[in-house]
Amino acid sequence: MGRFAEVFLGILTAVGGFVEIGELTFTLTAGSIFGYTLLWVTALGTAGIILYCEMAGRIAAVKHRAVFSLIRERTGFTAGLITLVAATGVSVLTCAAEIGGVALVWQLLSAWSYRWLVIAALVFFVLVVWWLEFEWIERVFGLGGLLMCVYVATALAEGPSWSDLLAGLVPRTPDVASGRELANYWYYAVAILSSIMLPYETYFYASGGIEDQWKPKDITLNRVIVIVGFALGGLLSVSLVVIGAEFFQAHSIQPQLPGSAAISAVLAFGSVGLFAALLGMFFAFAGAAIETALSGAYNIAQFVGWPWGKYREPRNAARFTLTWLVIFVACTAIIVTGIDPVQVVEYSIVFSVVVLPFTYLPVLVVAADKRIMGEYANGIASNVLGWIYLVIITLAAIVAIPLFVFTHGGQA
Repeated sequence: MGRFAEVFLGILTAVGGFVEIGELTFTLTAGSIFGYTLLWVTALGTAGIILYCEMAGRIAAVKHRAVFSLIRERTGFTAGLITLVAATGVSVLTCAAEIGGVALVWQLLSAWSYRWLVIAALVFFVLVVWWLEFEWIERVFGLGGLLMCVYVATALAEGPSWSDLLAGLVPRTPDVASGRELANYWYYAVAILSSIMLPYETYFYASGGIEDQWKPKDITLNRVIVIVGFALGGLLSVSLVVIGAEFFQAHSIQPQLPGSAAISAVLAFGSVGLFAALLGMFFAFAGAAIETALSGAYNIAQFVGWPWGKYREPRNAARFTLTWLVIFVACTAIIVTGIDPVQVVEYSIVFSVVVLPFTYLPVLVVAADKRIMGEYANGIASNVLGWIYLVIITLAAIVAIPLFVFTHGGQA
C-alpha cells in the first residue's frame, strides 16, 4: 500500500472509531441540559487523547513496548496489578455497554427480542475477531463508523448558533439555580472528559502499532493519524453537543437511549438519515466492543508476559486468545441479565477516569526519558502539556466518584 493511502486510511479509521456509546450518550445529554457550555471539555479531551496517544504510538514504534509493560516496569508489581485489575474492570464494563448498544441498534432495525440479539452479538464478535486480521478489523469498523458523520450534517442542518458555539469553547461556570445543578454540570464535564480520554483507547492504539509492526520511520504516520484523525473525530463530538443543544434542548427532550440520537437525523434527512445514523452507531459500538475486549486481553498478556497479538495464530497465543474470548462471554453475561446498557455506560465512564492517571503517568515518563527514547523523546512542549494534563485528569479522578454519588449519576 502506498504511503499516502496508508495515512489516509489511518485517518479515516481514527475518525470512524472516535465516538462510542459512552461519548454519544454523555455529549448528547450534556448538550440537551447545558447547551453549548461544555464544548470546552470536548476540545480539552480531544487535545489530551491526541497528546497521549501520540506518545504511546511513538513508544510502540521506537521501543516496541506496549502501555501495560510500561506500567508494570514503572510502577512496580503491586501498583501495576491494582491498575491492571481496575483497567480490566473498566474494559469489561465498557465492552458490555457496547454489546448492549449493538443489540439495541439491531432491535431498532429488526424488532427482535433484545436478549436473543445480545447472544447473537456475542457470536458475531467471536467470529469477527477470530477470523479477521487486525488491519481488517480496524478498517471495516473504522470506515463503517464514518457513517456517524451524518451527525455532522445534521448539526449543520440544525443551524447552530456560531456565537454560542465559540463561546462554549471558553471554560466558564454556567448560570444555575442551585449548588446541586452546578455539581451536575461538573459531573458531565468529568464524564465527557473521561469518555473522550478512555484508557482503553491508548492501550489499543499502542498495541495496534506493535500489531502493525511500526518502526521509527512510522513516527510521522503516527503523528498525522492522531492529530488529524482525532481532531476530526473531535469535530464529530462537537456536532453531537450541537444536536443536543439545538434539537433536544429546544424540544425539552433528554436522550436516554442511544437510538434517540437518530431522531434528529430522521427529521433532517428522512429514512436515509435514519439508516446512516443506525448503521454508523452499529459500526462505532461494535468497533469499540472489539477494541475493549482486545485491550483487556492485551493488558493481561503484556503484564504477565504471555505471547500476544492478532498477528499470531490462535494456537501460538492460546492464553491471549482465551482471554479475549472470556471477556466477550463475561460482558455478554452482564448485559443478558437485562441491565440497562446506559447504566453500565455510566459506571464504566466514571470509574475509567479513576484509572487515567495510572495509565498516562508511565507513558509520559517513558516518552520523556532520553535514555530510553533517544532522539525521539518528548520535546519541551509535549512534556509541559503532558504534566498539565496529568494534573487535570488526577483532579478529575479525585472528584469523579463523589460527583457521581452526589448527583445520582447526573440526575440532579
